[in-house]
Amino acid sequence: MTIEWRYTVEDDFGVLSVAGHLGPAAVRRFEGAVGWVVARGTGPVILDLTGLRGWSTEGRLAITETARRLAGTGRSLELAAIPADGSLVPPGDCPDLPVHGDLATALAAHARHKSPPDEAQQAWRTDGWPT
Repeated sequence: MTIEWRYTVEDDFGVLSVAGHLGPAAVRRFEGAVGWVVARGTGPVILDLTGLRGWSTEGRLAITETARRLAGTGRSLELAAIPADGSLVPPGDCPDLPVHGDLATALAAHARHKSPPDEAQQAWRTDGWPT
């Protein structure tokens, strides 16, 4: 089983939404999505897990590795709507991972710092992401 993803660039942050099951078979695709995020955005990244049906140990490790990778580029990772079937307990050397109950809460946390948009929003997605 694999995942589908969509990345949207907001004014001063990005939102990476993931749907499916983040298990061993999906980790490479997730890492590819993160590469897309690193290459095409700036500022913090909200990882929207609303559409995630579950995750494995490998999937959770991929998320903590993403936090490290983004920190290496001067960016941070925030989580929104972690799956109910488990919690993410990052290792001690992992950057801080703020967790929001849902995407709306995560977006609201950034809205107070957001300036009015001056150009159209950019978005990329896998072919399987619903339009």
